[in-house]
Amino acid sequence: MTLTTRILIVLASLSGLLGVGLSAAAAHVTGGNLTTAAQFLLFHAPALLALVALIAVGAVSPMLGQIAGYVLVLGLILFCGDLSRRAFSGVALFPRAAPMGGILLMIGWVLVALSGFTRKL
Repeated sequence: MTLTTRILIVLASLSGLLGVGLSAAAAHVTGGNLTTAAQFLLFHAPALLALVALIAVGAVSPMLGQIAGYVLVLGLILFCGDLSRRAFSGVALFPRAAPMGGILLMIGWVLVALSGFTRKL
């Protein structure tokens, strides 16, 4: 894999990282919890499929790529689960679940970026 391809992986990961942060900020400003949860799930589904494809073709470090994927999934469970539960019942999943999930999503995107650079040539 060339350096330019690896840079594209990092830039895609940066886009995911910033998308999570900006969407969370928008949810706090507009209060659209259920919409935000739905969008996160819909946007991350193809991203996770793409990550699996990158692992399968050897474009990213397999171990770090898998860890990144599971960190993203855990972040989605916490973030979207909390927003959805709040929207339907007015009760949090548990205190600080959504922020913890958002942080895990951002960490997951950083791990995706690192997985593109740590793969052996």
